[in-house]
Amino acid sequence: MTNEEIRKLSNEELVKKIDESKAELFNLRLSQASGSLEKPSRINELRKLVARMKTILRERELNK
Repeated sequence: MTNEEIRKLSNEELVKKIDESKAELFNLRLSQASGSLEKPSRINELRKLVARMKTILRERELNK
């Protein structure tokens, strides 16, 4: 998901996406701990995606 796509979402949609991504991140970490994770790079991708979404939310808060 690119920054442009993220910026097109509403605040409510962004919060929902953040929650979904955090849940997926949690599941990936569990898989990694059990040794059955197939794509370890997905953890870093999700972490960065959550950070981008939170940054955009914060920008919107400050611009109000």
